[in-house]
Amino acid sequence: MQYSSELIQTMRQALETVMASVPAHQSVFGLKAAVAECILNAAAHGQTSYDGLVTSASDQVQAIISMLT
Repeated sequence: MQYSSELIQTMRQALETVMASVPAHQSVFGLKAAVAECILNAAAHGQTSYDGLVTSASDQVQAIISMLT
């Protein structure tokens, strides 16, 4: 799938925002990649706003952490 440079930048910002909200003791190996995948999936399904991408990924963080630990 092709993404505009603006959307790619928005996705990067959303990823950094979500990762910044994860407490250090919960930051497990593979978390950033899994969160990035959530953001990519949200974008592939039409979610292109920064707030929407952050919300989509944030809603999955705890489930991802549980899966990775």
